[in-house]
Amino acid sequence: MPTGAKDSVPQRDRAREQAQIQSRVLIESLPYLRRYQDQIIVIKYGGHAMTDESLKQAFALNVALLRLVGIHPVIVHGGGPQINAMLGRLEIRAEFRQGQRVTDDATMNVVEMVLVGSVNKDIVSRLNRAGARAVGLSGKDGMLLEARKRELVVRRADEGEDAPPEIIDLGNVGQVTRVNTALIHSLIRDGFVPVIAPVGVDGEGRTYNINADAVAGAVAGALRAKRLLMLTDVAGLMDRTGELITDLTAARAKALQGDGTISGGMIPKVECCLSALADGVDMVTIVDGRVENCILLELLTDRGIGTALTL
Repeated sequence: MPTGAKDSVPQRDRAREQAQIQSRVLIESLPYLRRYQDQIIVIKYGGHAMTDESLKQAFALNVALLRLVGIHPVIVHGGGPQINAMLGRLEIRAEFRQGQRVTDDATMNVVEMVLVGSVNKDIVSRLNRAGARAVGLSGKDGMLLEARKRELVVRRADEGEDAPPEIIDLGNVGQVTRVNTALIHSLIRDGFVPVIAPVGVDGEGRTYNINADAVAGAVAGALRAKRLLMLTDVAGLMDRTGELITDLTAARAKALQGDGTISGGMIPKVECCLSALADGVDMVTIVDGRVENCILLELLTDRGIGTALTL
């Protein structure tokens, strides 16, 4: 027997086993490919998935594959760490109130420069290299995201119900009042993947910094998207024992907010999810963006990944 022949049999067995696993995955994806054919999937891209090089590459390939099989991804991205890094280099102090960035005029210039001029273009470039034919947009392009100034109203539990609330001025921080879906639909019809930076504008041309989760929820709701995926740096929503909640109704989510199970930074994220559901999105999923190929795992496999919210 030739040298190495003994090893060739187990190697062939391993190769055959791997091929069988891959074929089962492809077969498993078929009903989901049919379900999402010609459907819009909005993906909020943020967190570790935007900073780790291998995850950035996987994200681009995942989006390109969705587009190739006839699904219409729409990307809304954040960029908080990149903004903080640029503010630091420019020696502009970052200020937060109640976890939200105070955006004065100088900070707004940096926010727009980083989100629109740097982060958005990098995502678009990666998607194009992967074959997705992406187009970068800010909310100012074609009045895509109309907005108004957002005021933060805070009520302190220790001051009684009759005490007046504190109104915090966050500067140029806005909230979406209207999404120009005609522009997005036009790009989709022409085979492009819209990549949206969360910068809005009002009727007087004033620019606003808008929370990317809120923009993703507003865009998904306005488009009546089939799904909204929120990429985060957590596995999903956890119960009080620390176990992952895989499925959650809107009513149950509100109850978990009421009893404190959903707390802190997850509260506004869940509110965006519930708003999107109320506007007609079929399902919203909080997905662990630290998992490579998380988009394909969530959309095209039986198990999925993360916490799925439905009405």
